[in-house]
Amino acid sequence: MGKGPGLYTDIGKKARDLLYKDYQSDHKFTITTYSSTGVAITSSATKKGDLVLADVNTQLKNKNITTDIKVDTNSNLFTTITVDEPAPGLKTILSFKVPDQRSGKLEVQYLHDYAGISSSIGLTANPIINFSGVVGTNVVGLGTDVSFDTKTGCFTKCNTGLSFCNADLIASLTVNDKGDTLNASYYHTVSPLTNTAVGGEISHSFSTNENTITVGTQHSLDPLTMVKARVNNFGKASALLQHQWRPRSLFTISGEVDTKAIDKSAKFGLALALKP
Repeated sequence: MGKGPGLYTDIGKKARDLLYKDYQSDHKFTITTYSSTGVAITSSATKKGDLVLADVNTQLKNKNITTDIKVDTNSNLFTTITVDEPAPGLKTILSFKVPDQRSGKLEVQYLHDYAGISSSIGLTANPIINFSGVVGTNVVGLGTDVSFDTKTGCFTKCNTGLSFCNADLIASLTVNDKGDTLNASYYHTVSPLTNTAVGGEISHSFSTNENTITVGTQHSLDPLTMVKARVNNFGKASALLQHQWRPRSLFTISGEVDTKAIDKSAKFGLALALKP
């Protein structure tokens, strides 16, 4: 466990990564190359049915300043400039998209042994202001995440969360969608040697009175190969196999089947990430 409670986005992150990360039903190919000056260029292509989406991302690092510039097939230009620790525990992120003139955003993050704060403001005449903060320790943290639209004068987001961590168990409880959704999740490390873990998430919607329950597990067959599986109460079961066939280069195959509709064909996804 690290120092401090972390940011609000860290609440329940371990369980979310276990249950949802790397699962996909598309075909994705990513390759990263590095120039002699240290510039990283990442090209990716994703096939969604008959549609192919592609983008090219260039990352430049100069001391504590990282600049990411991405261009996609829709001629959108995404730029993110990150200044890491201009002061201890502080991080500043400036992002914008061209040609969207309302996309500019400035975010400031601060990490402390007993608090984690993130605040952002849109760079427009009537910006959306977001604030999230967590207080506590690396064992227990209590936080909130709110957004306020200065144009309408309304809160567009109001979430609260509680997390508990010890050596092998992480549990969290969050209230989202202005109190309409209650989420509870847990992550339990069974065997650190084989990276074996189990996790689950329960989501309840008060407006629809509907529950969604998802449980999953992961296990490393060897130091380079990992398998994951999950199932929810709607009968959808998924599994994936991820193999690191060379350092930092991953091949992932995943599939999903609806056990309540066997007549429907299963979904399969492939992902190949190449890094030198």
